[in-house]
Amino acid sequence: MGATMLQSAAFVLSVIGVLAVIAATGMNNWSTQDRQGNVVTSVYVYKGLWKSCEVATSGLTECRPFFTIIGLPGSFQAVRALMIVGIVMGAIASLISICSLKCIRMGSTEDGTKAKMTLACGVMFIIAGLCAIAGASVYANQIVSSFMMTTYNTEYSGGMGGMGMGGIGGTLTPRYTFGPALFVGWIGGAVLLVGGILMCLAFRGLVPDKSEFRAVAYKAPPQDRMVHDHGEGGRHDNQKYV
Repeated sequence: MGATMLQSAAFVLSVIGVLAVIAATGMNNWSTQDRQGNVVTSVYVYKGLWKSCEVATSGLTECRPFFTIIGLPGSFQAVRALMIVGIVMGAIASLISICSLKCIRMGSTEDGTKAKMTLACGVMFIIAGLCAIAGASVYANQIVSSFMMTTYNTEYSGGMGGMGMGGIGGTLTPRYTFGPALFVGWIGGAVLLVGGILMCLAFRGLVPDKSEFRAVAYKAPPQDRMVHDHGEGGRHDNQKYV
């Protein structure tokens, strides 16, 4: 009973993790424009894996998809690949885990087969979670590197009585920070990882117990047949036992 409940809980967590990774992959706000120091901005930009969107002061949002693949950085394409691999593996494992649930009887599937399917699903969920976490981490590393390269000093010490012009100066290159989609991807990957580990733990409880020694039934010959054989031939062949 405990293994069945553990398997069911792992299945629910894994499905939630897959849905979170799918949602994160489709979201457009993986990176958002950093508006710190810019009090008034006419355009607010945020980017995803597939589109780049701009929000005007009027509230109108315009999104443009990335039409090219060759022109995109290799690390950016790696993030796409990791998220897609995580989604595909998580979806396949979810379908297989439905058939492996012990509370669901499908045909004449044995408990040992279901246990093996549960272990395979657990490994696939773990790999899917690692892919999602790795993809979000690679994208976050790109944001941090770009942010550090475009950081400017707002405390300019020259002229104007020491007050400087750093408050209105600085670089014109926009800086980007973490978007909500990154956190959704991290959380989804972590939930997938936990669900996969629980699946692997449930495997031990689902394996049917097999006895090491197999009992062999021995049937003794009838007593009257033994007496009849002794009377006829006087032979003692039936006294040999195996």
